[in-house]
Amino acid sequence: MRTIQFREAVCEAMSEEMRKDESVFLMGEEVAEYNGAYKASKGMLDEFGAKRVIDTPIAELGFAGIAVGSTMTGNRPIVEFMTFNFSLVGIDQIINNAAKIRQMSGGQFKCPIVFRGPTASAGQLAATHSQAFESWYANTPGLKVIVPSNGYDAKGLLKSAIRDDDPVIFMESEQMYGDKAEVPEGDYVIPIGVADIKRQGTDVTIVSFGKIIKEAYKAADDLEKEGISCEIIDLRTVRPMDHDAILNSVKKTNRLVILEEAWPFGNVATEITYQVQSQAFDYLDAPIIKINTADTPAPFSPVLLAEWLPNSEDVKKAVKKVMYT
Repeated sequence: MRTIQFREAVCEAMSEEMRKDESVFLMGEEVAEYNGAYKASKGMLDEFGAKRVIDTPIAELGFAGIAVGSTMTGNRPIVEFMTFNFSLVGIDQIINNAAKIRQMSGGQFKCPIVFRGPTASAGQLAATHSQAFESWYANTPGLKVIVPSNGYDAKGLLKSAIRDDDPVIFMESEQMYGDKAEVPEGDYVIPIGVADIKRQGTDVTIVSFGKIIKEAYKAADDLEKEGISCEIIDLRTVRPMDHDAILNSVKKTNRLVILEEAWPFGNVATEITYQVQSQAFDYLDAPIIKINTADTPAPFSPVLLAEWLPNSEDVKKAVKKVMYT
C-alpha cells in the first residue's frame, strides 16, 4: 500500500467527495490561492475552481455563518479554520445555529457541514494558540466530534463526516500534517463513533486520541520490556463515544489510564472516568488515572512547554501506579 502524508489524506478525502457531489465545497482562510495554510487543499482550486474552493476574509463569524446558511439551500460545506483557536470568533454560528437547526426547525432543515482544522498545541505558539477544544464542542448536543491520530483514519473519517447530515467538528494537528501512513487509494469510509484498538494487551487499558496518543505508543513499547502488556484504544470519535470498546477492554485488563492533551477540569477523560465507574466499577482493580496538561494556559518557553504537555514518562508512571499500588 502507498504511504502518504496526513495533509494529503485530508486533501484526498475532500477532493474525492467534491468529485462525487457538486453540493460539497470548501471555504476558509488561504484554502485556495495558497493551497491551504498547511497545504491540505493543494491543487483543489485548480481542479474545482473559485466557486467551490473559496478564500475568505479573516472573519470566522462571517464565513461560518455563510456556510451554515448554505446548508439550508442544499449544500454540504467544509469550513477550514486555520486553527480551532480561531473558531472562538465564530462559535456562535457553530453552537447556536449549526448544532440546533434540525431540532429548532422540527426536522425541516438538516445541517450537513464539516468544520475542520487543527486543535491543541503545535510547539511554541503560546497560550492563545495552543488550546484543545474537543471537550468544549463534545459538550454540545447536535455536534459530532472527530479527532483522528493518523492519515488512514483521517481520510476514512473525513469522508464519513462530509456525507453525514449533521454538523461535524473534525480536529487535526499542525504537528501531524507531515506524518506519513499507509492509506489506500480510492473510496473507503470509517464509521463515526467507532473506536479502534491500536494495540492488544492484557494488563492495563490506555485510552487516548489525536496526536498525543503517540506518547502512549512510546510508553507501551518501554513497558513491554518490563513485562507489562498495554492495550491502547484510539477513540477516533469523541462524540458519539464508543463506550462499549472502552468497557470491554477494562473488563479484560481491570485497569484504566486515560491520556488526553487538554486541561484537567471537565474534559473527555472525566466523561470516560464516569462511564467506566458507573458501568464497570466491579471490574476495576485500581483507581482510574487520567493524564492531562498542566492546569494553566500553555507557556511559550520550550522548557516550560515540555513540562506542561503530557509525555510517555507520565504514561509509564501512571501505568505502574495502577499496576502496583
